[in-house]
Amino acid sequence: CTTGIERMKLSIIGLGKLGAPMAAVMAHKGHMVVGVDVNADYVAAIQQGHAPLRETGLEEMIQANRERLSATADYEQAVFGTDATFIIVPTPSDPDGTFSLRNVMIAAEKIGAALRKKQGWHLVVLSSTVMPGSTGGKLLPALEAHSGKKCGEGFGLCYNPEFIALGSVIRDMLNPDMILIGESDERSGEILERLYTGVCDSNPHIRRMNHVNAELTKISVNTFVTTKISYANMLAQVCETLPGADVDVVTSAIGCDSRIGQKYLKGALGYGGPCFPRDNLAFSALARANGVPPILAEATHQLNQSQAPRLAKWILARLPEGGTVGVMGLSYKPNTEVIEESQGLALAKHLLSVGVPVVVYDPAAMENARPQLAGNVTFAASAADCARQADVLAITTPWAEFREISPKEFKPHGTVLDCWRLLDKDAVGSVTEYVALGFGARQP
Repeated sequence: CTTGIERMKLSIIGLGKLGAPMAAVMAHKGHMVVGVDVNADYVAAIQQGHAPLRETGLEEMIQANRERLSATADYEQAVFGTDATFIIVPTPSDPDGTFSLRNVMIAAEKIGAALRKKQGWHLVVLSSTVMPGSTGGKLLPALEAHSGKKCGEGFGLCYNPEFIALGSVIRDMLNPDMILIGESDERSGEILERLYTGVCDSNPHIRRMNHVNAELTKISVNTFVTTKISYANMLAQVCETLPGADVDVVTSAIGCDSRIGQKYLKGALGYGGPCFPRDNLAFSALARANGVPPILAEATHQLNQSQAPRLAKWILARLPEGGTVGVMGLSYKPNTEVIEESQGLALAKHLLSVGVPVVVYDPAAMENARPQLAGNVTFAASAADCARQADVLAITTPWAEFREISPKEFKPHGTVLDCWRLLDKDAVGSVTEYVALGFGARQP
């Protein structure tokens, strides 16, 4: 807990993938937290001491901190009873790739109305990902209009996005590399910095700046990471054309250069999820709208979109007549049930669209994937069940449990395409044909 650190009373608007973990983490660190959501099921779950959604460690952390964590649908109650309000509502992508502020503005109206009745100063923190210019250009005047107060005097306003990955949200919130604070005034930034100093187990870099620089930093980080991922994936394809080449050996070496680093330098499948793809498109839209050609961001997106069709082409060329393809991994990454922009799901859809029988398995995402898959699809009961049915099996998500599949489960005259190089190639190769992305002498 935050021994020696001032306890705060916090309200968190939005109890979804980021809001619920933030509420749990803040309560875990000794702060009193009120969550707010329009979803009655989410509110009820928190009130009953349960996680409203699947996330590693969330259920346990909520249960352990019930006395400091509550939830309501009442904005006014939440704002009146707290010192600071975090907004973590969805900002869905519009058709042009930019982020919609409609949910943020609804929250702003309700927070502003509460601030109009509240005595004293209050800190408002926007943590949702937004386009540069949104916090100061749209949220700030909306809060002033609805509250009748002036920013910097009656309330403070910060932009404070999270840099986390689903499946490890709690760990990432407790151990961030950086805390990014876009502040309306020094007082607001100082309070937020002091809060995080007590919350973080790591000793993160804290960067304080104006709103627009913080907004641009947020989408720039994700755009840069997607570029790094796509470079590694392109390198893997090059390695596949050169006998003796091994992408893991090459990336391990180039990652030793401090200008490059090891993180996200894994030549395998493309990126997915609710953040990376759309942040990259948003950066492209921002650049284009301001007359800057987004050549690098667009090339990154194009390369990423080519991954599933590339695998499908390779698989179809090797699939025996009447054969079945196994797709093992439907979530966009391990330890989450989220399927947005999943490479495995995209591969399964592509194969089903051309009439190929497909058997799929994922430890967490099966139910989410069902409505997305139409055609001759079988939902396997386990990883081993999926392996037994597949003439060509593609491992598309690096779930830890996939490493434990016994080689005897694979078809003797089949093919295993190990996109993440999880399996023991000698053990599996002694039973069936084993192919890994990023290795020379094979050309997926």
